[in-house]
Amino acid sequence: MTDAQPNVHRRRLGLALRALRKAVPRPDKEDGVLNLADAAALIGLPGQSALSKIENGKQRVPLSTLQSYFEAYGVEDPAIKQELRTLATLASSGKRSNLLNQYRGSIRDPFAEYLHLEELAHKSETYTLIIPGLLQHRAYAEVIVRRSRQWQTNREIQNFVNLRIERQRALTRSKPLQLWCILDEAALHRNVGGRKVMKAQLQHLVDLSDEHPNVTIQVLPFEAGAHAGIDGAFALLQFPAGPPVVVVEPMTTALYLEDDSDIGRYETCLDHMKSEALNSEASRQFITDTIKERYT
Repeated sequence: MTDAQPNVHRRRLGLALRALRKAVPRPDKEDGVLNLADAAALIGLPGQSALSKIENGKQRVPLSTLQSYFEAYGVEDPAIKQELRTLATLASSGKRSNLLNQYRGSIRDPFAEYLHLEELAHKSETYTLIIPGLLQHRAYAEVIVRRSRQWQTNREIQNFVNLRIERQRALTRSKPLQLWCILDEAALHRNVGGRKVMKAQLQHLVDLSDEHPNVTIQVLPFEAGAHAGIDGAFALLQFPAGPPVVVVEPMTTALYLEDDSDIGRYETCLDHMKSEALNSEASRQFITDTIKERYT
């Protein structure tokens, strides 16, 4: 095995292997878990440094060696074994996603990594202060992209808008992405592109919620006051294999939170926000009423 720069798939595989190691009870140890040195010896690795690199996504794990981990950690569940094999296959592949290939000239880091994660995910739960990309009408998307000032030419703007619209195919693919969006009421009132654009965008939200059972939209009204997600927008992505990932996007980068403690906090945050927001039917009516009151 050779050292490699961490990528998202190796990190996810490393986290899954770390969770398995820590689940092995060791009452003879001070912290009650199997430590790196003992685990490396059981697996047949040269030392704890090698296992530490694997768990941190800095070293590849050949698919053929996974059986050693299963035996060392006492993994017998076929579903868990298959999940780890799937992660190892992804981590070993250098293949770029279709959208990354098609729009490679328009995609900048760190968005490329997010795009790859989104294509692999089976569920996305998000809280946002603007209409999220997967739910944007083209006219709204163009205004958002143009005003972001990250793009220098009209060609770049149109390419990125096209990419955003292509991403929405995730909602209608053979195994569609399950999207649960908690949308701050501010997104319904912020005048992006004028009344005509906003009316089309809000009607687009209503149509999506009507036509796609895999899309759930909850409006978080101003009346909710201070709420669990008040610190800012985020997305929790879940996958057919491996642990979930939380994505937080400041202006110039993206943070990928993968530790169990971070994931647990955001899962709890989402649970609270779902109870604080209007349910899907009430949200649909709220959006419809907003169209009538503000944009007609």
